[in-house]
This record gives sequence, structure tokens and C-alpha cells, in this order.
Amino acid sequence: MSKQEVLGQVLGPLADNERLKRESNHLRGTIESDLSDQITGGFTADNFQLIRFHGMYQQDDRDIRNERTKQKLEPLHNVMLRARMPGGIISPKQWLAIDKFASDHSLYGSIRLTTRQTFQFHGVLKPNIKLMHQTLNSIGIDSIATAGDVNRNVLCTTNPIESELHQEAYEWAKKISEHLLPKTRAYAEIWLDGEKVETTEEEPILGSNYLPRKFKTTVVIPPQNDVDVHANDLNFVAIAEAGKLVGFNVLVGGGLAMTHGDLSTYPRRADDFGFVPLANTLDVAAAVVTTQRDWGNRSNRKNAKTKYTLDRVGIDVFKAEVEKRAGITFAPSRPYEFTERGDRIGWAEGIDGKYHLALFIENGRLLDYPGKPLKTGVAEIAKMHKGDFRMTANQNLIVAGVSKAQKDKVEKIARAHGLMDDLVSEQRKDSMACVAFPTCPLAMAEAERFLPSFVTEVEELLAKHQLPKEESIILRITGCPNGCGRAMLAEVGLVGKAPGRYNLHLGGNKAGTRVPKMYKENITDKQILQELDSLIGEWAQKRNPKEAFGDFVIRVGVIEEVKVSKRDFYA
Repeated sequence: MSKQEVLGQVLGPLADNERLKRESNHLRGTIESDLSDQITGGFTADNFQLIRFHGMYQQDDRDIRNERTKQKLEPLHNVMLRARMPGGIISPKQWLAIDKFASDHSLYGSIRLTTRQTFQFHGVLKPNIKLMHQTLNSIGIDSIATAGDVNRNVLCTTNPIESELHQEAYEWAKKISEHLLPKTRAYAEIWLDGEKVETTEEEPILGSNYLPRKFKTTVVIPPQNDVDVHANDLNFVAIAEAGKLVGFNVLVGGGLAMTHGDLSTYPRRADDFGFVPLANTLDVAAAVVTTQRDWGNRSNRKNAKTKYTLDRVGIDVFKAEVEKRAGITFAPSRPYEFTERGDRIGWAEGIDGKYHLALFIENGRLLDYPGKPLKTGVAEIAKMHKGDFRMTANQNLIVAGVSKAQKDKVEKIARAHGLMDDLVSEQRKDSMACVAFPTCPLAMAEAERFLPSFVTEVEELLAKHQLPKEESIILRITGCPNGCGRAMLAEVGLVGKAPGRYNLHLGGNKAGTRVPKMYKENITDKQILQELDSLIGEWAQKRNPKEAFGDFVIRVGVIEEVKVSKRDFYA
């Protein structure tokens, strides 16, 4: 392969997004003039894309889109904002401020905990957008680079038990996030009324045209794979000695998004490049990002992610370039194992004597429901809590650092508001969905609104076949194939194809280290339940002791194992 081919210069004409970024004046565009345009509730032309670099997506309520069209009204344009919260840690004071903003200034009144270990506001109208950013800034939060062709919110394993190791890992997640942020002052100028200054504004890591596509990074502490490392471009696997962090194994090239019918797109596991000591962490992060920046596909955005660059140029070639740029040589990977990835719902005591309460939040949606005022409950805890909150990559919330004296009071509030429920099944805890309808413009089928009732039916199947109550199947539902709900790391993954229809994937594992394979295409929820009824029945009868569902369906030949993503996924 020639150097020109490796650098991606002969892949075809540049995608229009490359023009957009080049002409944006370092992500400013004409966003400010759009803000003052009262004729439309949305953003126009390039600004529709540029606001993503500022952490927002323009959306509308698809449930009422047709009705508004009949009334000759434009869609009810609004934005979804995703905050930048490395490691997902937020203080009670910050929580109360975002709770108030959601109640006062969003169409839906909810706070949405996401699979990116942060929160989202949904349904913020144009007149309130600047206020939203200024409110967040006043409490030390921003939404810089949580969307767009940049490194996004850095995830970190939420492990309050080993508090010292978690604190070290969390500090590195923050450092990596800051190191890879855009340097442009556009965010401060537009949203915070920052002073406009003449500047050359160089982007030494991201480059003048930023990255070819979105880029996701995690810091993970084995044995918990609660951040799903194989869904991310760059992963730092914490290696500890005597309880102290000494370095990271570096995994590169994971990603789950694909496009229906496009065989050049596929989910992919990350590759282990090797071990680096702590002192080299930021250099390695920058080297991986800049290699992808320079070598990634800027012609076809569907093939622009790091996983495709690795497969195109070769893992060894990419790794050697990272070593060259970082000035290091990867050592052999240190041993580690992932054994679980869910959140430990309920109380746990840390080694520091503090208590931590993990609250199960179905779909991550905090709202006051009839008989279950979840959002109010968290606010009530925030008013008296002296520790912090930790949002998890599984859409749950941990009340961390609770003293023994406060433990009973926190639990009393949680139970009174429906935040603790002893009857929630293991199956429900192990199920997750993306937002999909009515707000996501990419949704092809329901996900968040469909999940609760579908899980109930799966629970009934498990009971029908007399499986123990502690048994569950990792179940994920996404409304489209873009991967937000991480269905392509599930034992049972439903990927939206059309309203009421999904592709059914089987064969992931409990640890989140195996991609499932499509079992049935474009089938209804009733057909999916019929298939699962038969398969769960067979699992109950023929499984080996403690054999998980995903392992069983591969062992007995229901589905073939995906070992090499591209080759095996479509074979």
C-alpha cells in the first residue's frame, strides 16, 4: 500500500462536511445571526451541523410533525443538549441547577441520563438556548465537543467501591478530555458572550478541519466493563499494582454503528495495542487522535471512523504510526479480564467507609410519573446529600459518598419517590434502549418507549420456562443502526428497521467483548417474542451449568460466533 493510499488522499472527493468545517471560522459559522432570526425556530444551512460541535442537535417532535404540516406550520424545532461530564460525576448543587432548568425551560421537563455517562436536556426552544449554556457555565458545566467530529465525552468506570483507584482513573479521564478539547473560542464567544479577539486559533491535535468523524474515548477499570470498551475508538484499560494505578493497556478501533444494506459498514471490536505507563497517557491519546485525523476517510463519512481506518491500513501500520508520534513503544499488554458490565444496583460500602447507592433508572429518563416522582426524588436527595452523584454508562445514577448517619434518610427518600424498588427484575436492570421516537431524527423504530413493555414480555418468557429469578439476558434496543443503545454488544440486540420492525441479533456475551450476529431480519416484535420463546425454552432445557444465553446460542449452533467483525458479521 502506497503512502498516499495510507493517508487517505485517493479515496474520492471530500465529503461536504469537510467544506463546512473548513469554512466555519473555527466552528462559529453564522450561528449568532441564526439565534436572532425569529422567523424560524431552527438553525439554517451549515449551522444545523455546526451546533453539534457545541453539544447540540436540532430536533423536532415527530409525533406532531404531520399535524403541524397540515396547519402549514414548520416542525416544532428545538434542540437536545448533551453536557460534557468526564466520568459522569456531578455535585448536588449542579444537579439542582439542571433540575430547575429542565423544569422551567424544556418542552418535556425531564433529565435524560445517557449511555455516554452524562445528561441531556430535550426540547429546548431557540429563545432559551443561550440561557441554557449560561446556566450550565454558572455551575461549571459546558457542552463543548459532546457531538460533531471531535473527541466526545470521556467515559470512566463508575466504581465507588475501590475509591482510591476510581479517583485516579477519574482524574485521567478529566485530563484526557481537556487535552483533546477544541481550542477555538467559538463556544465562549457565541454562548457566554465572551470577548471576540483576533486570533489565529490553531488546533494542534484536532486540526483545522477537525476529525473525519466522531471519536469516543473511555477509561475502564477491570473487571467491570460498564463503559463497553468495544463501542469506542480509544480505550485506556486501567492496570493497578497494590491498589495503585501504574498505567494502561490501550485498545483502539471499537465501534458499533453501521448502515442497513451497506456491507462496507459493520460493528467492530477494539484491538489491544499494548501497555503504556501513566506518563505516556496523554501523548498516546494525542497520537491515536492525530493518526486518525490524518489517515481517516474524509470522502465517505460512513467509512470515516477509526475502525475502518485500522482495517484499511492495517493494525500494525496504524500502531507503528502511533508509537512514532507518541515517541514510545508499546509494552506487551498486562493481564486483565472483564467479568461484568452492569451497575451494582443498591447499596455498597467503599473501602473508605462511605456508602454508595446505585439507583436503577429505566431508560435513564428522570421525570415525575404518576405514583413515581423520580425527578423530584433525586432533587430531594440532592438537597441533603454531602457527597456527589455519578451518572453511569448504563443510564443509572449513583448517590456516592453517603455517610453512615445519612444512609437511612437517603434510602427513605429514594423509596418514597419510586427510585428504589425491590421488585425490579434482573432482566429489567440488564436492558437498555436509546431515545428514538419522538425526538431523534434518525429513528426508524421505537426504542425507549417500547422497551418497558417488551422487557415485561421477556420476563414472562423467563418465568414460563422456569429460569431462576437471578437469571437475565443482556438486552438492548436501538431505533436505528447508529449504535447509541449499544445493541451490537448485547446477547439479544434489536436494531430498528421500520416502525414496529427490527433486525434481531444474537450471540453477544455478558462481558461485552463479543459482537452479536443477525439472526432474523426485519421482523415484528411479536415475531421476535416467538423466536425468543423457542430459544429461551431450549436454553432452559439444554444449557450447561450457569451458561449465559449468548454463549448457549453459539455453542448449540443457533448462530455463528462473530470473531472477526467484518468477515464473520456478514458471512
